[in-house]
Formats: sequence, structure tokens, C-alpha cells
Amino acid sequence: MPDPVSAALPAPLPKVNRGFILRISSIAALGGVLYGYDMGIIAAAALFVKRTFALSTLMEELVVSVVLIGAMIGALVGGVVADRIGRRATLVWAAGIFIVGSLLAPLSANVLVLIVARAIIGIGIGFTSVTAPVYVSELAPPQSRGMLIGLYQFALTLGIALANLVGYWLATQQAWRLMFGIAVVPTIFFLVVVLTVPESPRWLFAHARPKEAEAVLHSYTDALGVQQFLADIEEGLKTPMEQSWSALWSPAVRGALFIAVGLTVLQQVTGINTIIYYGPQIFELAGSASHASAIFATLLVSVVNVIATVVGIALVDRVGRKPLLYAGVSGMTIALFALSFAFSHTVALGSSLGAVAIACLMVYIACFAFSLGAIAWILVAEVFPLRVRGRGVAAGTLFSGIANFAVSLTFLSLINALGSAGTFAIYGTLSIVTLVFVRFVVPETCGRNLESISAPKQV
Repeated sequence: MPDPVSAALPAPLPKVNRGFILRISSIAALGGVLYGYDMGIIAAAALFVKRTFALSTLMEELVVSVVLIGAMIGALVGGVVADRIGRRATLVWAAGIFIVGSLLAPLSANVLVLIVARAIIGIGIGFTSVTAPVYVSELAPPQSRGMLIGLYQFALTLGIALANLVGYWLATQQAWRLMFGIAVVPTIFFLVVVLTVPESPRWLFAHARPKEAEAVLHSYTDALGVQQFLADIEEGLKTPMEQSWSALWSPAVRGALFIAVGLTVLQQVTGINTIIYYGPQIFELAGSASHASAIFATLLVSVVNVIATVVGIALVDRVGRKPLLYAGVSGMTIALFALSFAFSHTVALGSSLGAVAIACLMVYIACFAFSLGAIAWILVAEVFPLRVRGRGVAAGTLFSGIANFAVSLTFLSLINALGSAGTFAIYGTLSIVTLVFVRFVVPETCGRNLESISAPKQV
């Protein structure tokens, strides 16, 4: 007769080859570098694109934000594609789409061609942002899953910093075409290395390819670990794979959908991409003397973003998801209201306004990076059952894109209508809403296997 105390204990965590998992996760995360670069480069390039094509404020906002329309389309299509042809194959397709857009953008003869190129790049972003976190979550062991999924966000921040560095380097030449064209180099590298990774064992098993799934598992865990992973996968597949979007609204999945959509929307409407897309303009409003100095200030903020993301992914599996969210979103709230206060006292602050703005934005982006920036996507990749995971992450990505599009398309107009102080006060208020959402809706998933997280009673 089994010992009831022993039976109540959780199963031991499987042993894994951490080097193998880290290599695979890092390769998948390279898609984040492309995402970050193509999102971040517009901050510098827009200053000169506006001049080349004599853009109005509305057209400038469209050039910046059209990539998000592509990302929404890419998320919808990418979720379906990832479930049908596999995670790895979808990443290969994403690389090809990025190459097309990255070649077309610097060759744009007019603003309409540039808009089309940015939309194509957005489709690639949608494919990778849906697929990479899912792919990593399905290979990673529970004890390090948060850190490994977080590598995608780290790569994204690295791409943004690289974009700002390139933008600063080429600012004096006003070489916006070269700014866009440089993206081709990391894109080709991504395509080459993603061809070397295996398919997700969970996806293989779900598509009646158990021998291939076992082979992948044997490449990074021992025999006991293989059996443990397969048992978890079989448990998650007691309900068959869904082929309908309506499955996301079923009672068993609806809670996960609410968590994913709520977090990704709040991640955007708290204002992060106003800094990514319009950082130089914000610093010019705060008194930067030139385009180059404004881009350099944005570069400093993006470097803080990278460093804080490293801190976040190092702590997420030790401290947990919710404690980091509480700390980070609280810091974001304070920084945003401080920035609002600074812009409402421009006369009193005088020439020191620029330094205050840089300090506030550094605190804001650091707090965002170690909390909401990485953890939102970690949770989105964790909360859905395997049978709808691709579509579930696609839904989160879609609503993230909608919110991102709304923020990026209205930021300059809000500045014109409400002023900088009023605009940042709105984002600060939405950060308070985010804290409430984290407190009452978001679950703690640290250290739990995917199948237990997505069980209906847990969501």
C-alpha cells in the first residue's frame, strides 16, 4: 500500500541538459531581436522620413503604427499556422517574411511603399511573437521556464537598443534608408540558425508523432525525464486539439483568455511604446538641443531597458511572477506621475527639465522591463492548455497589437490636445488599473508544470 504522505508530495522535477535548452531558447529568442530592431528603428528614422516625404502628423503616426496592423494579421495567421505546421516551421516562415519587408523598406520610392514594407515586417513580428514564447514554453522545464521564455523579451530589448545605437550612429547622415536596411543582416542569421532547432515535442506528440517527440526529449533529458514529460503531455491532451477559435471562449479556457488579453492590453496602454516609437520627440519636448542628442537620450533609456530585463529574467523563477509585477508596476506608476508633474512645471524646472525627463523615463522603463515587459508574455505562454495554446497566444498578441496601435496612433494627437503632462497622467492612471488587475486576476505560475497551470480549476 503506498505511503499517503509520499503520494501527496509533488513529483521530482525532471533533469535536463540546460546547455541544450538554453541554446534552443536563445535561437528562438532571436526573433525578438528582429521585433525590437524593427520597432525601435522607427524612433530615429521617423525624424528623417517625415522630412523626406513631407509627412503630416497623421501620416507620421501611420508610418509608425502600420507595423502593428501587420502584427495583428501576423498574430491571427501565425497562431493557426503554428498549430497546423509546427512551431519551428512557423519561425522559418517568419524569417522569410522579415527578409522581404527589410529589403523593401529601404528601397521605398514613396511613403505608400514604405507603409506596405512596414506592414509586411509587422506580419513577421506577429508570427514570431506568437510562436517563439509558445515554442520555448513547450520545451522548457518548469524550474526555469520563466527565465527561458523571458529570453525573448531580453532579445526584444536588445533589438531596440541596437536600433537606437544605429539611429544615433546614422543620425548626422540622416540615412534612414540604411537604418531600415541593416535589419536584413540579423534576419538572414535568424533564418540560418532556426533551421538547426528541433520541433516542439508537445506539438509532435499532439500530431500523432510520438517517436519524434521522444527523440527530441531524449536529446535534453534522461529516461525518467522523458517519461515524466510524456505523462504531462498525455494529461494535457486528454481533450483533443481544437481547430476553432470559438474554443477560446469555452468555460475551461475563458479565464486564461481574460488573463492573456488583460495583461497584454495593460502592458501597452501604460505607455511603453510611446518611448520606443517617439522617444526622440519626447526628449525634444523636454528641451533636447538636436536630433542627435534626443536619439542619444533614447539610446540611454534603451540600455537601461536591456539591463533591467536581465534582472527580471534572473529573478522570475526565484521570486515569482506576482511579486515582480507588484514592484515593477508600482515603480512605473510613480515615474509616470513624476514625469507628468515635471511637464506641468516646465517654467520652474527650466533647463533641468531634460535631465528630469531622462531620469523619470529610465526609472519607468527599468520597472517595466523587470516586470510587465517580460512577465506578461511568460504568463500568456503558460496559462493556455496545449490544445488551444497557439490560438490563445495569438489572441493575446492580437489584442496587444490593437492596444499598441491605439497608443502609437494617438500619442502625438494626445500631446497636442492635452499636453505632455495630461498624456503621461493618463498612462499613470492606467498603471494603477494594472496593479488592481495583477492583484485580483493574475495567478502565480512559478514552478508549476504547464498542464497544472492550464487545468480548468486553476484558471
